[in-house]
Amino acid sequence: MPSVSNPNHTSKHTLSARAGGRKKLAQRLSAAGVHKISVDDMNRGARPGLLPNSGPRAALSKKKQKKVDQQLKLALRRKMEAEAAAAAAAGEVIMADAPAPKKAKDQVMEVDIQ
Repeated sequence: MPSVSNPNHTSKHTLSARAGGRKKLAQRLSAAGVHKISVDDMNRGARPGLLPNSGPRAALSKKKQKKVDQQLKLALRRKMEAEAAAAAAAGEVIMADAPAPKKAKDQVMEVDIQ
């Protein structure tokens, strides 16, 4: 004789446990599918993996991107030169790359084999 009230159907506890598990799974799947693209960007044509066609977050053309990269490089070079000039004015010595010592051709590497 089974020790449950009715062995022919699942209990409330089992049903609630199954429902909770399904609910957690649904929450995880829906959270993974949510993208974080603003409504304004969506209106400008943005989709997951695509930038908007206009506005501040629009993708730059290759020509414009090249110009922006050149401007950034030039600004970085100017900053480094200004820092070097300030360091020289303060009396700090900037170490230049020393020439690498030449290796002799007749050197033999000794290896200990144990």
